This record gives sequence, C-alpha cells and structure tokens, in this order.
Amino acid sequence: MRTNSLAFRLFATAAAWVLLVLPVAGMIIYSLYREEVENSYDRRIGVLLTVILSDSIDHGDSEPGAPKDVGEPLFEITHSGWYWQIKPLDGRPGKLLLSRSLADERIPLPSEAKVEPNDREVRWATLAGPLEQTVRVAETIYVFGEGQSAQRYSVAVAAALEEVENSLLSFRTRLGLALALAGIGLLAVNLFQIRFGLLPLQQVEKGLSAIRSGEAGRLDAALPQEIVPLQQELNALLKSNQDIVERARTHVGNLAHALKTPLAVIVNEARDDSSSFARKVSEQAEIMGTQISLYLDRARMAARIGVIGRVTEVRPVGESLIRALERIYQDRQLSYIMDCPAGTRFQGERQDLEEMLGNLLDNASKWARSKVMLSVAPVAGDPANGALAALEIRVEDDGPGLTEAQLGDPIIRGRRLDETKPGSGLGHSIVADLAHSYSGRLELCRAEIGGLSVRLTLPLAS
Repeated sequence: MRTNSLAFRLFATAAAWVLLVLPVAGMIIYSLYREEVENSYDRRIGVLLTVILSDSIDHGDSEPGAPKDVGEPLFEITHSGWYWQIKPLDGRPGKLLLSRSLADERIPLPSEAKVEPNDREVRWATLAGPLEQTVRVAETIYVFGEGQSAQRYSVAVAAALEEVENSLLSFRTRLGLALALAGIGLLAVNLFQIRFGLLPLQQVEKGLSAIRSGEAGRLDAALPQEIVPLQQELNALLKSNQDIVERARTHVGNLAHALKTPLAVIVNEARDDSSSFARKVSEQAEIMGTQISLYLDRARMAARIGVIGRVTEVRPVGESLIRALERIYQDRQLSYIMDCPAGTRFQGERQDLEEMLGNLLDNASKWARSKVMLSVAPVAGDPANGALAALEIRVEDDGPGLTEAQLGDPIIRGRRLDETKPGSGLGHSIVADLAHSYSGRLELCRAEIGGLSVRLTLPLAS
C-alpha cells in the first residue's frame, strides 16, 4: 500500500480515528468504573459504620458497648485490612474499643486531620493506616451519657484501598485488552472494506490496460453505480478520439488527391516544353510535391500517433518486409537474418512500423554486400528514473558504412550522404520523424559486421 494511494489515505484516516476514539472511550469507561467502585466501597464502609455505632449503642449505656454482630468476619482477622475503632475524645478517660484485626495498631482519624463532616455528620478521608496501608476512613462522633457524665466518642471504620486498587487494575487490564482487540478488529474490517470498496477501480485499471494494449476498444466492465458515469465519459472520449482520427485521415487523403493530381499535370506539361520558364515551373512543382508529401506525412502521423489501443506485433511485419526485399534484390543474393522474439509488440500503428522498418531495411539492402540483419529486443525500463520499457530495433548491413564525421552529422531531410546509389534522401528522416512522434529516437553507428548500424527505439506494448 503506497503512501500516496487512496487505500492508504482511507486506512490512515480510519487508523487515526480508532487510535483517537478508543483511548478516549477507554479513559471515560475506566473513570466511570473507578467512580462506581469507590462509591460502592464508601457505601460498604458507611453501612458498617452505622452497624457498629448502632450495636455499640445497643450494648452500652453511658459509654459504648462492644459491638457483637457486625456481620463482617474480616474484622476478626489480624491486619486483614478491615478495622473498626471506638475512641474517647477531648482527652477524657473512657473505654477504648478496637476490632481484633487492629491488634496493637490504631486507626488514624479524619477529625484529627481537621476534615469537616458532611451533611450526615460523617467525616471521610484517605489516610496512612496500620502497617503503612492506605486506608479509607469513615468517622462519626457520638455522645454517650447525659449531663456531666456525657462523653464524646469517635466511632471509625477503616478499609484498606488495596482491594479497590486490585479491582481497578484487573478491570484496567481487561479493558485495555478488549479495546486493543476491538481496535485491531476495526482496522482489519476497515482494511477489508477499503480493499473491497476499491476493487472496481482495479477493474477500471484492467479495462484501460486492455484498451491501451489493443485487446479492447471500450470499457465494458460491470461497475458500481457511482463509477458508471466515469465509464460512460471514458467510452465517449474513446469514441470521440477515434472519430477525430478517422476525420483527419479522410481530410489528409482528400487533400493528397486534390493537390497531387494538379501538380502532376503541371509537371507533365512543363516537361513537354523545353523553355527555361517550363524548366523552372517543373523544378518548383517537384519541390511543392516534396513539401506536400512531407506535411501530408506529418499530418497522417499526427492523426495516428497517440491513438489509444493501437498495437502491432513486430515479427510478422519484419517477415513480410524481408520476403518483399528478397524478391526485389534477388539478383544480388542478399542474406536476411532476423532475430525477433515471438510476441514482441510495438505500441503504435502497423503501417507506421512498416514504413520505418521498410525504409531502414531497403536502405541497408542498397548498401549491403551480402548480409542484412534485423534484431528486435525489449529493453527494461528504470522506474526510479521514470524510464519506461522500450522496444529496440537494430538494422545492420555489411556494406561500406559511414565515416565518423558522417555519423556525427544530423539527419537532414532530402540530404544524401552518397550520390552513387539511387534514392531521395528522405528514408532516414522519415523514420526519424515517425520515431520522434512516438517519443522514440533514431541513432546511427558502426555495425559489428562492418557496415552501418541503425538503432531505432520505440514504445513497447505491454
């Protein structure tokens, strides 16, 4: 999943939302649970305080009696964490009553820590208790006796908070595990949802690849309703592109017929006249014909180049051209060697490939002594540098070749490097123009077999 993909953006957004919401939800749930546990603990302590006070009143008179039916066995176990204490105040002598769980320890009192009582006259505090335990203490002050014998007593119940903390720790662990599993589950479901939701885009990609490779002429995949308008617009664009190409071809053909016939008549008439004026007319008419051919070729190429879905297999084209050249140059007994992997395809029009290969093979045949070689090979691209896969075509002969100076000269339309062979000087320039139109290139160099090697680089069809 690439960082600039739609899938990554959707997944990253969902992951950020999960990582934000689940911890916040966990903190809220834990806070509510902690509050409920603490309130429940306080209620339990408050109930025991009421029971102890009531029992001490029932079993006493002018002074508290020892509670006998508290209902909490932990008060009987030494240092169990649950304690009660009844202590006289104001420094006056009185009976000190303690739970067995306290042994020789004492409960720290909220009244001694200056804690104010609530509306029920109960003081609550969290203090350091016996054995350095942190305890939750509830204290109430009750007056036993009447008149001068009246005596204030502190009645307190304390409970260690370790029980609460253990409960909260267990809940926090289980809550964290549950939220983590929920987060992983949500991310997994979200990833599946993204993959499943974007699956139709893969169909669009495959359909467009088939159109580009020439296997299909339009996008006909069954797509979701939301993508159908895009499908319709793409098909309309393809149809419009094809219509434009056909109209351009028609206009180019009409223009060619409209201009070439009058020019041919002018040239023929001028040739029948031996005057200098007629020769000038014939010369200029031939120049006009060359220019018309040039720009008509360019218009025809521009109408074809970039047409989506045009793919040509190279091997059949090469075999057809070699058979034709063997018949043309049969008197010279030339040997044609072709090395082209089956299935190698050119991303473009067949007639353009025929024109390029035809010019190169014909030129090589004119100069070859005995051998002409055609080799075709795909060249891997370099995605890191933005280079795409290409098709490399080499046409070599064992003729005299070109000098280093001639190899360094640019290819100029109509200029011939050697006048000893027939030709117009347009072959290589036509091939160079066509290759450039396909974002390719034409290069000249020395061949290993002695003559000229022409390397043609063209787009490779996948």
